[in-house]
Amino acid sequence: MPAQKGLTAAVLNAAKPGDKPYKLFDRDRLYVLVSVAGSKRWAWAYRLDGKDGTYPIGRYPDVSIVDARKARADAAREVAAGRHPGEAKAEAIAATKKEKSKVFWPICQEWIDENRATWSPYYLQQVENFMGRYVRDGDLGPRPIGAIETPDIVALLKGVASRTKAVGNERKKTGSPTIAILLRMWISAVFAHAMIDGRAKANPIAGVKASKIIKRAPVKNNLALSEAEFRKLLTALPGYGGNRVTKIMIELLALFFVRTGELRQAEWKEFDFDARRWTVPAARMKKKGFGDHIVPLSDQAIVLLTELKAITGTAKTGPDWLFRNTRRPAACMSATAVNRALEGMGFNGAATIGFSAHGFRGTASTLLHEQGFKPEVIEVQLAHHEKNAVKAAYNKAVYLNERTALMQAWSDYVGGLKTGVDNTATV
Repeated sequence: MPAQKGLTAAVLNAAKPGDKPYKLFDRDRLYVLVSVAGSKRWAWAYRLDGKDGTYPIGRYPDVSIVDARKARADAAREVAAGRHPGEAKAEAIAATKKEKSKVFWPICQEWIDENRATWSPYYLQQVENFMGRYVRDGDLGPRPIGAIETPDIVALLKGVASRTKAVGNERKKTGSPTIAILLRMWISAVFAHAMIDGRAKANPIAGVKASKIIKRAPVKNNLALSEAEFRKLLTALPGYGGNRVTKIMIELLALFFVRTGELRQAEWKEFDFDARRWTVPAARMKKKGFGDHIVPLSDQAIVLLTELKAITGTAKTGPDWLFRNTRRPAACMSATAVNRALEGMGFNGAATIGFSAHGFRGTASTLLHEQGFKPEVIEVQLAHHEKNAVKAAYNKAVYLNERTALMQAWSDYVGGLKTGVDNTATV
């Protein structure tokens, strides 16, 4: 076929494989190689520095006739400049990959992937959720890491910590200093990761203390309610229009007075209804080296847990959470769910007493001490560390009989506050 006429789609589509590969020539030494298997691939024959060369362009019909001719023309310009087109293409691809490797979010993803095996599922979920929301989907994610400076990160952190209106996917209009502090730590770690291979020359946030840019509100999370305030909360709970599972969570926090995370991340396998015990694994206790912690189950707690199990059931796969996340069933209830409920009830947030989920611990501790229970029994049930080094080795069963009696008396007292019956806990 005369080269100047060129190939047509009809000719290419009609070409059949033969006993051996053959070429269909287009123009300017551009051709299609038809294999014995029937594939058709574009290539261009060129000469540089006295030697013949072949530049592969792509497969037909993925690469059309028009695109193949354009690719040949681009390659011809490289040859005219004294460069082999294949080498130029490889260099261009490498340069593109190198530039992409310097984009901030892919580096963040590298750092996450490198550490995911060492993090707990809950911590990994936190990192992925908050870094995804504020970095990947924010202004910093698509930017080259070298173009991100200290003021850019500070602006992000201040916005997260002290916003006064909901932005993007935010569900709350108020800021979160805690999340901002976590983001500062994680972003700093990403820069340190990128400095290892030179993609970042410096860590722009390393020398900036969180306290300089993130202002925390006065801490009220362990506010102890008075008996009157506690009664008001308990009697308001049934009328709160929130999810029943969240209300059960609040009631169990009031009865158990454990740390919020210890209950949020609880699994059904930890509960022995016959022995009337909930054993919190050591790995989930705040104090490392503390050991497992037993929470005796009162009559009232068992009633609530039985109702809860009928709602949340047993997971077919993954963790068997008591409190599954309604948006992500594979995860447990979010860290802010109870505080949002308390905010909805008028106990947490601006212009309120500032009572949060953690405050059930201080409330129980104060009221139980006032009612004469042994301080050492209360402290063990609160899972407080013994400051005396000799007594620091924790025995999960210590004072267990007394703690069982304490938890039942406390549950009776809490029930009395709800109903107006005086069931004051007694020693």
